[in-house]
Amino acid sequence: MNLHILDTHFQGMPQVTAVYLLIGPDGPVLVESGPGSTLPAILDGLSARGFRPADIKHVLLTHIHLDHAGAAGWWAQQGAQLYVHHVGAPHLIDPGKLLASATRIYGDRMATLWGDILPAPAERVTALYDGDIVEAGGLTFTALDTPGHAYHHHTYLLGDGPGGRIAFTGDAAGVCLPHIEVVDLPAPPPEFHLETWLATLERLEAAGAPTFYPTHFGPISDIHGHLAELRALMIDAVAFVAQRVEDLTGGPAGGALQQPIAPPVRSQLLDDYVAWNRERAAALRLSPTAIESYELANPLFMSVDGILRYLRKRGG
Repeated sequence: MNLHILDTHFQGMPQVTAVYLLIGPDGPVLVESGPGSTLPAILDGLSARGFRPADIKHVLLTHIHLDHAGAAGWWAQQGAQLYVHHVGAPHLIDPGKLLASATRIYGDRMATLWGDILPAPAERVTALYDGDIVEAGGLTFTALDTPGHAYHHHTYLLGDGPGGRIAFTGDAAGVCLPHIEVVDLPAPPPEFHLETWLATLERLEAAGAPTFYPTHFGPISDIHGHLAELRALMIDAVAFVAQRVEDLTGGPAGGALQQPIAPPVRSQLLDDYVAWNRERAAALRLSPTAIESYELANPLFMSVDGILRYLRKRGG
């Protein structure tokens, strides 16, 4: 098996979002599709390795967020079989609700960010459950339910023994861009859930894969250290937002969040969260380019909204 990292060059930035090409004994397999806006880069990457779109018969998707699966329908219309969490599967067949939700967030930037989002023929979508086995390209993958970032999230384990496994973790193991090795927390609404994600981190560590391949971006080998950093950041980020809600509203976060938060409060929260993250980045001596890359991979306003929604549902 050969593994290649196809750089989508999302929004013109290198090494932010990956599509993984695995060449098995029976042919090529993709893990993730990337968004439709990056299809030209992926097709160029495939062509450079001797493959045409018709050669791709299998695409495994960790979840249906558009940076991971926006081009999935296009691949299905070319004849590829899509494999995706059973909760996400209907939204690939009929992406109407997905498009409406994303349009509320991104507005007139939808086409620039994500390109075309096409429906997948129902017969080209295989809905997966925890523990399901996918045989593709002569390779064997196991779908591992890994919610917390999103409830419709699978990690794919490739290989049949702890020492030989690699894990394609999507966003379940956070964001860690190459040559920087700083962990970042993507906590978007509506499904970010702290306790659920902490349990997922335990499950990922117990899976025994010596290498993780997150979609943002490339291999991670210090599994224990990486997950410990993500765990601490997750807890700290939730505590920071909860404390700032209390500071800005003059009362406990639980009470303040029972009503929709006022736009000026959200705006100040976002400013404070951005400043907190950039102070952390400066302490870690990240360059301005590295900070821009992380914020493209993981827009900070999404995490503010995701953490606020989590705190509201939790009761503070």
